[in-house]
Amino acid sequence: MAPLVAGTLSPTRHVPASIPRPEYVGKPMPSRYTGPDEQTPETIEKMRIAGRIAAQALVEVGRAVKPGVTTDELDRVGHEFLCDHGAYPSTLGYRGYPKSLCTSINEVICHGIPDSTVLDDGDIINVDITGFINGVHGDTNATFEVGEVDETAHLLVERTRESLNRAIKAVKPGRQINVIGRVIEAYAARFGYGVVRLFTGHGIATAFHSGLIIPHYDDPRSAQEMKPGMTFTIEPMLTLGTIEHRMWADGWTAVTADGRLTAQFEHTLVVTETGAEILTVA
Repeated sequence: MAPLVAGTLSPTRHVPASIPRPEYVGKPMPSRYTGPDEQTPETIEKMRIAGRIAAQALVEVGRAVKPGVTTDELDRVGHEFLCDHGAYPSTLGYRGYPKSLCTSINEVICHGIPDSTVLDDGDIINVDITGFINGVHGDTNATFEVGEVDETAHLLVERTRESLNRAIKAVKPGRQINVIGRVIEAYAARFGYGVVRLFTGHGIATAFHSGLIIPHYDDPRSAQEMKPGMTFTIEPMLTLGTIEHRMWADGWTAVTADGRLTAQFEHTLVVTETGAEILTVA
């Protein structure tokens, strides 16, 4: 596959004035979150709603993934779904990000910006979408296969999905956060995959990113105990080669330094008394 190059951006999409915006829209950066990592039952219930809408939007965008479709068209589908359900696309205007979801093709690790790029048969594409409604965010992503992909790409996608599933099963109150990354790293190592370190999971609730960090590798510094009511994302990024990246001039698009494939999956979770509940389910 030829290296990906940036396409042309379409104009900023309109969000109806009736839909409440996150506080950071129109600002250079969000306000610093100073609240707790554990959320109230009322906030968690709101997050179930936000998570469900985001998950449904992801399914809708996934249906549109096919050869010949532009990533800008995927952005339109996701944007309209969220707005039609009363949710604001959380990425739109976050630190100046110009679109309503992220589309990361082939060697793009994360934060690819939808544009005029056309999907080709054999590509893989990650779609990352977040909805803001009732004052909270729900964040999810998945990697889709475009047409017929080769076995190497297919296995990377399936194993990345499985790494997330295993990490979720490892979530238990009383365990340290680094058990999440330990599970992902051990599983990825079985296949010789790299686990991206720079980009991590994060705390989420009323803030898009609360400051809580969820590494996808075994980081001994992440010794904080998980507690019931904690809400965060797990979103492992696995690579066929190096975990090093280079950044495009747009300041968002991160690609593998060796140009090899990478895949990612994500859910928003809440820690329960016995494990984890996935909040981003359709």
